[in-house]
Amino acid sequence: MTQNDTRELGQFIPLHYHYPMLYDKARMSSFCDAINQVVQPGAVVLELGSGTGVLSFFAAQKAARVYSVELNLDLVEESRRLLALNQFGDKVEVIHADAFEYIPPEPVDVVICEMLHVGLLREKQLAVIDAFKSRYQQSFQGQPLPVFLPKAVIQAFQPVQHDFFFEGFFAPIVMFQYPYSVDPRTTELGDPVIYHQLQYEHQYGLTCEWSGTVPIKSQGVLNALRIATKSILALVPEDQSGIFWHNQYLIVPLEEELSVNPGQNIAVSLEYSAGAPLSALDPIVKLL
Repeated sequence: MTQNDTRELGQFIPLHYHYPMLYDKARMSSFCDAINQVVQPGAVVLELGSGTGVLSFFAAQKAARVYSVELNLDLVEESRRLLALNQFGDKVEVIHADAFEYIPPEPVDVVICEMLHVGLLREKQLAVIDAFKSRYQQSFQGQPLPVFLPKAVIQAFQPVQHDFFFEGFFAPIVMFQYPYSVDPRTTELGDPVIYHQLQYEHQYGLTCEWSGTVPIKSQGVLNALRIATKSILALVPEDQSGIFWHNQYLIVPLEEELSVNPGQNIAVSLEYSAGAPLSALDPIVKLL
């Protein structure tokens, strides 16, 4: 894989994958509320990786101007078409450019970047924001960094037993789960463990890693880890609360099944680069 291929990984999610995002009530309402909270009247907003333009549309309801950057030409054309159908869509300038390289023509108040994937895999959320901060500080010396939305991210894993049989066909494969309901295929064997967290306004590395011991609380066959990624989109100072959004959970099968009982401990080791392919998430799990 060339350097350009690596940079573009996650920036070319096909157009038809973006349409179901508009159906996702939890995602849409959370981002709408958060953008309404963060964007003040008359603000200048930049969105990196804008997809269909829906988040730029939310920002345009209060912002004076929105710079909406998208590398996928199909999405550029579609977002321009859709924004033209919506109120205040004319406040949004859709720009065909690489989010790794673009710098706005003026200082901005808010940066929206939703290149989010469970585990912070596949898409380039961390690398894009990290590169933007460096360019921005060089271009607008003396200017404070804008507010970032999302504001922070928390990631956790959980030891589980998962049913990988499909009408008798055994297929231990990576699977996604809707985070706002219970999946009967999955049995929790221990509590979730936070393995990675950061605030986008602060300096951070591009590696997600954790190593430690995890207690088992239920009897079963440990054959997978469930990965959860929770984004803190915005804070609400008035009632000291936050606006959150969960990516889909990710079920990662283990190479070796382990029979476990309450009171036992497992050793877990995780290490991968943010934005890497799903295959990079290859946890090492041992029974102690």
